[in-house]
Amino acid sequence: MNATVPGTVTVPFLDLAADNAVLRDDLDLAWKSVTGHGRFVGGPEVAAFETAFAGFCGTRHALGVGNGTDALEIILRSLGIGRGDEVIVPANSFVATVEAVCTAGARPRFVDVLPDTLLLDPDQVAAAVGPRTAAVIAVHLFGQMADMPALEAITRAHGLALVEDAAQAHGAEFAGRRAGSVGVAAAFSFYPGKNLGALGDGGAVVTDDTGLAARMRCLADHGRSDTDRHRHPLRGVNSRLDTLQAAILLAKLPALDAATAHRRAAMTLYRDLLPACCTPVVQRPEAASVHHLAVVQVDDRAAVTARLDAHGVGWGVHYPVPCHRQPAFAEFADGPLPVTEAAAGRILSLPMYATIAAETVGIVCAVLAGGGAVLSGARP
Repeated sequence: MNATVPGTVTVPFLDLAADNAVLRDDLDLAWKSVTGHGRFVGGPEVAAFETAFAGFCGTRHALGVGNGTDALEIILRSLGIGRGDEVIVPANSFVATVEAVCTAGARPRFVDVLPDTLLLDPDQVAAAVGPRTAAVIAVHLFGQMADMPALEAITRAHGLALVEDAAQAHGAEFAGRRAGSVGVAAAFSFYPGKNLGALGDGGAVVTDDTGLAARMRCLADHGRSDTDRHRHPLRGVNSRLDTLQAAILLAKLPALDAATAHRRAAMTLYRDLLPACCTPVVQRPEAASVHHLAVVQVDDRAAVTARLDAHGVGWGVHYPVPCHRQPAFAEFADGPLPVTEAAAGRILSLPMYATIAAETVGIVCAVLAGGGAVLSGARP
């Protein structure tokens, strides 16, 4: 949400206008190029972005698709995962992770997360593997990768597919490996609020597996043959990254590492200035987070958010209702998941975006500390 109180500073939770203004000339040029040549679907910018994004992730292949949810479903279906299979997923995730599993025809198997990072707990994953388990989806939540070496060891031991949900982790690393380059395939979202955001919906899948890449490309294009566009060997879907969005993303990609560095500096400042009542989510020493979100845990979220509202500071909660407690997926809940359930009532996302100023971080922390009376004035 974004609260505004007359006479106080307004601090947005997310400022996409400011982030995009930095690249205004490049974005305008992308728009003019695509509207000029008129190839709005399958234009040259799509292939150019796919090549650039694969290079960014350190993978051989990338395929632009309609959105991040489609990306996950296309991966699962291309791996042959469906009815009768189980897919292990963390309950602490956006519902899209679970939606994709269900749409592919498989059953989600919810497991708990680690209390410090709120990411997938490898011990819980190992305990949840059963005879029907076909895959594990590692969700890189808030911008930090899950413990991929531990998850790799589990999936290799049991012959399971390890899939990365990297929707919030563009450019994140764990033990020197980038998000998207570890599992058999990875799904990315380019929803406008993501670190690499389009001006509308968009997504991508990346992989090193050439055969899998071909199946995913076929499936995403109505199951169409790559040699005869009138033949459809698969029952596919229509999930394409529009040329305009690809052009926008291609313009933004070269600036992403610098934007990530700014987010990291902002999060470091948050950690230095946050009062004792706010406990930031831990970053593992092996991890290089891209800080898609600045998440803390607080004991009395209602009181803290009321204070933020009173001083015009935006905030969010990601996510207040865990997936296994959502009505749509309650049938798959095998029992309580205490870490996820406890965190759902305590997590709070603070303002974070690529152009956030140090002054703004200071204002947020001052308000959280109980100050804010002298914070009236112009918007930072």
